[in-house]
Amino acid sequence: MLHPSYSDLMKVVNADVEPGETKVVNSRYSIVMATAKRARQLVDGDEPLIDGDAAKPLSLAVEELNQGKIKIIADDELEEFENDFKEQAAEKQKEIMEQRAEAKRLAEEAAEAAEEEPAPKKSRKSKAAAAEEEEEEISEDAEEVVDDEE
Repeated sequence: MLHPSYSDLMKVVNADVEPGETKVVNSRYSIVMATAKRARQLVDGDEPLIDGDAAKPLSLAVEELNQGKIKIIADDELEEFENDFKEQAAEKQKEIMEQRAEAKRLAEEAAEAAEEEPAPKKSRKSKAAAAEEEEEEISEDAEEVVDDEE
């Protein structure tokens, strides 16, 4: 017998559902699919959301669901969640592109200032190198955001 029982897990998952609304989970199949998906994530390297003694990924997944650490999202909520995520990713990408443009502008200003100022070569080189490093870091951040979107 499964502990906690399927009915106990369904109560936990549907705890936030108002009376009269459609339940998020109304079958054992939904519970099995959700815990199996979470167990696969754990096997693939995701960190557990609980401190448990369970050695098996499925046992951890069931306990995470029972403790309310994971949430099963209904199909209509999933679409809304995906749209929100895409909007946030687009905003973040725009922000990174603006930072990249600002870093490039600063690098160009530093290079121009270095050419105009009769300063020692070391300081001219370090300003330009710092600006280039900042631009590279921003580029790497932008690539990570793009990779996360995919």
